[in-house]
Amino acid sequence: MLSSIHPLGERARHNRWGLTVGAFLLAAIAAGAVAGALLGAVGTMLAMPAAPRLGVLGATVVVAAALDLSGVSPPGPQRQVDERWIGSLRGWVYGAGFGAQLGAGGATYIVTWLLYASAAAAILTGSITGGTVVGAGFGSLRAAPLVAARWIDRPSRLGRFHRTMAQLGPRVRLLTPLAAVAVALSALSRVI
Repeated sequence: MLSSIHPLGERARHNRWGLTVGAFLLAAIAAGAVAGALLGAVGTMLAMPAAPRLGVLGATVVVAAALDLSGVSPPGPQRQVDERWIGSLRGWVYGAGFGAQLGAGGATYIVTWLLYASAAAAILTGSITGGTVVGAGFGSLRAAPLVAARWIDRPSRLGRFHRTMAQLGPRVRLLTPLAAVAVALSALSRVI
C-alpha cells in the first residue's frame, strides 16, 4: 500500500495526494481511538493500582519485543487492505478505508507483537480516556509512513524510495523493539 499511495501515483489516478493521505490519517487516528476507547473501557473493570499496572505493561512490552527480535510471527489475520480499491474508488475513500483498517490494529496482517503490547497499554490505563489516547497514538503511528512518500513525484524517486525502505527494514525491525523496551524500562524506573 505504501508503494501505491504517493504523489506520483495519486496524480496518475487524478486524485490529490494530500486529500487521500489526510483521509487516511484521520481515519487511522479515529479507528485507533475507538479501538483504544473500547479497550480502555475493558480496563475500567481492573481493580489494580497504578504501579502494578505499569509493571504488567513493562513486562508485556519486554516479552513482545523479545518475541519480535526472535522472529516468531504474531498471530492474527492473514489479510492486507484490498488494493483493488485503488483505481476503483475515489482517493479519499480508499485512503479512509485503508487508514481505518490499519489504525484499528487487528483488522489486517499483524507484523509485530508490539501491537498486543499497545492493546495491553490501552487496557491498563484503566480508563476510556486513557485508552483513547493510546489508540489514537497507535493510529497516528500507523499512518506516519505515508508521509515519508511525500517527495515521490517522479518514477526515479519511487525506485530510490523502495530501495531505501528495503535497506532500512532490518534496522527498523531491530531498533523498534529495542526502543519499546527502553521506554518500558524508563517508565518502570519511575515506579520502582
